[in-house]
Amino acid sequence: ASGAFADAAMALGFYISISGIVTFKSARDLQETAARLPLDRLLVETDSPFLAPVPHRGKPCEPAYVADTARFLASLRGESVEQLAAATSANFRTLFAKVA
Repeated sequence: ASGAFADAAMALGFYISISGIVTFKSARDLQETAARLPLDRLLVETDSPFLAPVPHRGKPCEPAYVADTARFLASLRGESVEQLAAATSANFRTLFAKVA
């Protein structure tokens, strides 16, 4: 995902969800974008059963691996895992309250 695409999506009121792909060495553009996204518009997800994050590459992805993605993303952004988890959990509740 390019930064310009993410900016356009957020201008329309969208949230941006980051999957385990962000942990891949080849995902530099995604890493740069994820590092600068506003915390209040960020979500973390898995692409189960595909695209498991590092260190689980080559295995079927499972929901528990979202923690690996969150740890990587928090480190990338210079935030604690607890801060990222609290924010993304709040974002999830806000987003899905709108569609419930």
